[in-house]
Amino acid sequence: MTREQYILATQQNSLARTENPQFYPVGIYGWRKRCLYFFVLLLLVTMIVNLAMTIWILKVMNFTVDGMGNLRVTKKGIRLEGISEFLLPLYVKEINSRKDSPLVLQSDRNVTVNARNHMGQLTGQLTVGTEGAVFGHSVETPHIRAEPSQDLKLESPTRSLVMEAPRGVQINAAAGDLKATCRKELHLQSTEGEIFLNADTIRLGNLPVGSFSSSSPSSSAPRQTIYEICICPNGKLYLSPAGAGSTCQSSSNICLWS
Repeated sequence: MTREQYILATQQNSLARTENPQFYPVGIYGWRKRCLYFFVLLLLVTMIVNLAMTIWILKVMNFTVDGMGNLRVTKKGIRLEGISEFLLPLYVKEINSRKDSPLVLQSDRNVTVNARNHMGQLTGQLTVGTEGAVFGHSVETPHIRAEPSQDLKLESPTRSLVMEAPRGVQINAAAGDLKATCRKELHLQSTEGEIFLNADTIRLGNLPVGSFSSSSPSSSAPRQTIYEICICPNGKLYLSPAGAGSTCQSSSNICLWS
């Protein structure tokens, strides 16, 4: 190939390359670009919805730097204001209400409060149901009263009922009757004082009546309506027909059967 032919061929190749250039696009185009914009838009909408829901929850639940809703965290513990509902067991050391409002524990069924020692053993239990309050062990309280216009009843169905106090026990029914019943024995005991019964009328019902034979019986003697109260050495009370003097010794045979 001569020099002229080489130059001519080189010029023709240069002209062909200049007339038909090949371009390679850089980037995302077509359906890929549309999918990318769609996912970016979906992510943006999701972020906006999440932010709106977070702000709504914070507003509804009343989140503050001190707590949430009716719950306030203080230096002394947790403070609840208003009505609160617990779905799981609550373990606390002390529960107090505000000074000017009562503390209300409400349940659809019974309300049970348990006290346990460090070994986990049950040492005391309080159950409030439809029949009243049931205590599993001893109770120490300065005052027990019923609701207005309601009766107060202390009952032990299977065991004994014992009331003790170092300075005495006072039972007062200001507007009603006071009734004490038991199946076996009722003990009124005072170790260092006296048992004082102060009332307009004191009635002792179902006392046994002792009898004695008169030296001169008479069929026309009037029916005995007056009796005197006698006491046996063991403390049992009985009635004896009243006479000019005491007849307790004459009818004391009832003490032999007591």
